[in-house]
Amino acid sequence: MDEHPLKIIQDKDNDFFNIIEASLENALSEGSIPLKYKFLIAMALDAEHGAVDGVKVLALQAMEAGATKEEIMEAVRIANYIGGIGSVYTAANALRDIL
Repeated sequence: MDEHPLKIIQDKDNDFFNIIEASLENALSEGSIPLKYKFLIAMALDAEHGAVDGVKVLALQAMEAGATKEEIMEAVRIANYIGGIGSVYTAANALRDIL
């Protein structure tokens, strides 16, 4: 994988970086909600926020956790319902090379 996207934060404020990483682990670890669904939820939220790189990484993680391409596209439908067509353009940019 490429350099961690928060490497500058890690280098300049490692305590803060560790808090962020602990929060990520808390949110995206196996629990009552299966991991693939957690990744799909996060992917839809990133699409709504316009985060192309986040959508791509989370879609790949969702597939590694067992999500199908159809489930990814349903998550994009949810992002569209909540966030509008901009979410779909973000998802399209992120997913063009992986679906």
